[in-house]
Amino acid sequence: MRVQLITHSYLPERTPPQRRWAAFVEAFRDAGWDVDVVAPSADPGQMPVPVDATHGLGAADRLGPHGERILRTPRLPVFGGSRDGRFLGHIVHALIAIPVGLRADRPDVMVITVPALPTVVTGWVLSRLRRVPLIVEMRDAWPDLARESGVSVGVLSRLMEVLVTGTHRASNLVVTVTEGFAERLMERGIAPVVVVGNGVPMAAIQPVPARERGAGELHVLYLGNHGESQGLETVIRAAALVQDGPERITVRLVGSGTHREGLAALNESLGRPVEMREPVHGGALRDEYAWADTCLVALRPDWPSFEWTIPSKTYELLAVGRHITAVVTGEAARVLEESGAADMAAAEPHALADLWRRLARRAEATMVDDRGRDWVREHADLPKLGRRFVGLARDTVLRRAGHTTAYNRH
Repeated sequence: MRVQLITHSYLPERTPPQRRWAAFVEAFRDAGWDVDVVAPSADPGQMPVPVDATHGLGAADRLGPHGERILRTPRLPVFGGSRDGRFLGHIVHALIAIPVGLRADRPDVMVITVPALPTVVTGWVLSRLRRVPLIVEMRDAWPDLARESGVSVGVLSRLMEVLVTGTHRASNLVVTVTEGFAERLMERGIAPVVVVGNGVPMAAIQPVPARERGAGELHVLYLGNHGESQGLETVIRAAALVQDGPERITVRLVGSGTHREGLAALNESLGRPVEMREPVHGGALRDEYAWADTCLVALRPDWPSFEWTIPSKTYELLAVGRHITAVVTGEAARVLEESGAADMAAAEPHALADLWRRLARRAEATMVDDRGRDWVREHADLPKLGRRFVGLARDTVLRRAGHTTAYNRH
């Protein structure tokens, strides 16, 4: 069988969708499938080291590490890194991806992965032109989240919302990464919907031993995207509240994103209560985890869709065995409570500062057992999730061909 994937991020980038789909592509290849991946040329800002020119603008087709064929669309830097600029860039990729996708052999099933909303158009058009079933993977709660965040490029934005919902209904299968959003879609009459959550490759992640610390000190690490979804302003204001206290609390933000410049300005205005560092990869990433006593997982509280959103970094933090300071609600909070590796705080500076003070006073407060790793091994191991996705794709192909599958045997 053959699958064609339309995505906005793939190797050699280092992003959550790339990590997920590199593992899933490997699972498809292990199961004997041919795989074609249509993706933009790699973004240098998302790569840990420079790569050769074949990954650049207008790159030629090439084979990936698992034998998949990667077909590139050009990435146009003219749109910039703003939210609307990225959205326009996704539109260009989606339009060019149609003729690029048609260059590949006819697949048995088409897969599109969102939140790059315009790719739904590409997937729908290609699936109709090729007369093959379509699987839509929703990694975020779109279009709900787009509406709540105020993503706006006029009429085009409203049109995209209609197209996303229409593609949900026209697809042969919708895959979500959380139970809550799956339930939301089913309430709208969309079916079938299944859940294949996010995760990490457990075999590749070794636990990071906790450092020895004395009572009264605490190292707090946030490692990830500096966007508007995380509400990191609260973290900086909380750090300002504890910087002159008796406890020795150090807060460090590591990463990049559209709001980093504004966060840096806020940090400067408050006397630099937070250390701000550039993104890290490989051994440097492990060094950051070794430094940290507790790691932050945060989502702003005023977007309802975050009730059924789990930050992808959650699984990595559980896998490395770190205590988690959780500024989340809903499904993410339930997962972390179940893991036994987290303490919760409201998304309010004083509440977060109070939690850090309590953690600092007792060195044992940030010690965690193996329950977090065990939870990830059971529910969020990427190779296991990849095999599940392959099974769903196979069932979708067979169901379209009229064979009995798990969907229609009753």
